[in-house]
Amino acid sequence: MTESVDIAIVGGGMVGASLAVALENLGVTAALIEAVPHDAASQPSFDERTTALSNGSRRILETLGVWPGVAADATPIARVHVSDQGHFGFARIDAAEQELPSLGHVVPNRSLGAALWSSLARRRDVRVFCPARVTRVEAHEQSVELNVTEKRPGGSGAADGDGTSTSVHARLVVAADGIESAVRRAFGVETDVRDYHQTAVITTVLPNRFHEHVAYERFTASGPLALLPLADGRCTLVLTLTREMAERAMGWSDEEFLGEVQRRFGFRLGRFLKVGRRVAYPLSLSRARKTSAGRCVIVGNAAQALHPVAGMGFNLGLRDAASLAELIAEHRGDLGSHALTGAYDEWRAADRREVIGFTDGLVRLFSAPWGPVRHLRNLGLLAFDLLPPAKAALSSLSTGAAGRIPKLARGVPIAGRA
Repeated sequence: MTESVDIAIVGGGMVGASLAVALENLGVTAALIEAVPHDAASQPSFDERTTALSNGSRRILETLGVWPGVAADATPIARVHVSDQGHFGFARIDAAEQELPSLGHVVPNRSLGAALWSSLARRRDVRVFCPARVTRVEAHEQSVELNVTEKRPGGSGAADGDGTSTSVHARLVVAADGIESAVRRAFGVETDVRDYHQTAVITTVLPNRFHEHVAYERFTASGPLALLPLADGRCTLVLTLTREMAERAMGWSDEEFLGEVQRRFGFRLGRFLKVGRRVAYPLSLSRARKTSAGRCVIVGNAAQALHPVAGMGFNLGLRDAASLAELIAEHRGDLGSHALTGAYDEWRAADRREVIGFTDGLVRLFSAPWGPVRHLRNLGLLAFDLLPPAKAALSSLSTGAAGRIPKLARGVPIAGRA
């Protein structure tokens, strides 16, 4: 079978699905190709993790009509507290001081996935292939041909060829298929990877004191520890450890694990009483050398996968999607042309450069073992705590204030939307 669409989005995770939602009423047809259903336990994007959404990201979801499906499960962040274990430096950012209702929200990934895919379910301009895989990519001058294999009910899987194949022709292809993007590789785009030699152990913990909607970032000798507030009084824990220690931590009893977390974090929230299921994720910085190639645009983790230290990865990827949707509205007559892809590359360059640089610099700064560096960074934390302009600058960085801000992030619908 053969189908033709204007845009083929490969990857229906958080960024790819957001882009598909953003294309509504823009006068284009789209195909969304995803290997794992959004509500499957094995779906890597919409698992038990949570995401810290910036205010700009919340506005994007509000403007797209997705936020009402997420809001009931979202927890506002009133303050952020940053500290360095064993040292005097700390910094605080308060939403009230910034004259904001909140600094952002913590959202369960499963809730976000359900809201995005619920929005897509009613759409007639998006052809969804799921569960399905792209098994071949062939670029032509005026289009790109994708061979898409869908899994048959009861079959062994699309990856094994046990399914229906469709040849999808698209004027523009969007690589939203993650850090190991097959589409990016098919277009010859290489990545630069920095292995942090760290693993994030992610779970939930229940402290005996209410978190008061404070998000904590605490730097330790083996990596940062983050606690994000959840609606029911629990916190999402992101514990960064060396690879060797993470392997041991996954085998500890709950009591041993909570004891180590307590030792690292202290007693700001009293004692930790319970811990949920632990999942481990190796950490690295992966950065595509280009954000477009031919008739392909690269977004989200396929373009850049960041350390979770500052919680900026998805927010940056969502701005990729919002920017691209706006450009698609402006270039509907020449989708896939250099006018569109070049404009996307130029638009995303500054935001991408600053967020990647900030996140990577933060990881390396707080990983430095030398005494003078530790002393200077603690003085820096104290200075930051005392300087309102510095806090405002960080707030702007987290909302994507570098360069052109997408309309959706400003609460403005894209031209052509109903």
